[in-house]
Amino acid sequence: MDLKDKNILVTGAGGFIGSHLTERLIDIGADVFAFLRYNSSKSVGFINEISEQKRKYLKIVFGDICDLDAMQKAVKNNKIDVIFHLAALISVPYSFEHPNEVAETNARGTLDTLLAARDNKVSRVITTSSSEVYGTARFIPITEDHFLQSQSPYAASKIAGDKYAESFFKTYDLPVTIVRPFNTYGPRQSARAVIPTIITQALTSNKIKVGSLTPRRDFLYVKDCVEGYIKIAEEDKETKGKVINLATGKDVSIGDVCGLVKDILDIDIPVISNVQRIRPSNAEVNILCGDATQAKNLVGWEPKIDLKEGLKKTIKWIKPNLHLFKPTEYSI
Repeated sequence: MDLKDKNILVTGAGGFIGSHLTERLIDIGADVFAFLRYNSSKSVGFINEISEQKRKYLKIVFGDICDLDAMQKAVKNNKIDVIFHLAALISVPYSFEHPNEVAETNARGTLDTLLAARDNKVSRVITTSSSEVYGTARFIPITEDHFLQSQSPYAASKIAGDKYAESFFKTYDLPVTIVRPFNTYGPRQSARAVIPTIITQALTSNKIKVGSLTPRRDFLYVKDCVEGYIKIAEEDKETKGKVINLATGKDVSIGDVCGLVKDILDIDIPVISNVQRIRPSNAEVNILCGDATQAKNLVGWEPKIDLKEGLKKTIKWIKPNLHLFKPTEYSI
C-alpha cells in the first residue's frame, strides 16, 4: 500500500513516537489527521516540534480513544484509510499506582479503535504493543512466539490490547498488524523514561539517580522505530494478522547506559541506585533483547542508528530543552 495521499489517523500523535511518525507521514505526502486527547488549553504536545511549514498539512482532531463515539466520528467524518494506533498510558510505575486507568486507556482504547476501523471499513490498521509483554526473557533474542507474561498492570493492559487486535483479525478479517517496539528512545521522550532521566541528571546534577542498574534492555532509536511502522503499513499483504518485533538484537544494562552518557559528556559523576525507583522484585523485567528477523524478512527493515549515535542525538535535543524536564524529581 502506498501511503501517499491516503487519509491517515494517528492516535497519540502528540506523544513521543506518535509525533515522529506524524512528521514522517507528512514528509511522504499522506493526509494526516492527528487524534489528540482534548484539553482546555488545546495543547498539541510534541506536534509543536514539527515545523510550521509541515504543520499546515496536518489536521488536528480532538477526542478520547476511550470514547467510542468520538473514535467513530473521527474515522467516518475524515474518510480514514489507515489508522496508526499509538495512544496509551505507557509508564510501568504509573500502572502500579493506577492500574484501572491504565487498563481503561490501553485495553478499552485499543478496542474502540478497532471497532471504529471495523465499522468504517478502514483499509489498514497498525496497533502498538510493547516489549514489556514478554516479561523477563526465557530465551534471547526474543522472537514473536515467546510467551507473554504480565509482570505489571501496564504489561497486562498491552497484552489485552494485543489480544483484541488478534481477535479482530481472526473474527472480522480486519487488516491489522501488531507492531511490538522494544525500548524506544530519542528526542521528545518524556522524563519518565530511563534515558532522558539519565541524560538530564548528567547535564544538571553532580550525580545520577536511577532504579536498579542491572536490568538489560534493547534500546531502539525513534527514527528507526518509525521507519519500521511505515514499512509494515506499506506491506499490507504479508504482515496482516501478524505480530512484528522492532528491535536491535543488542541488550545493554542500565548501568552501562549511564557509563555511555558520562563518556559522551566527558564527565565523571557517581551513579546511585535509588530505592524509590526500583520496581517490586517480581515486577522487574531483568532482560529484554529482541529478534527482528521477521521485520527484516517481511518488509526489509533493519535499524541503522547504534546506541552511542542515538544517545548523542538525544543529548543534542535535550540540551536546549531542559526546561521541559525536572531532573531532581522522580517522574512515574
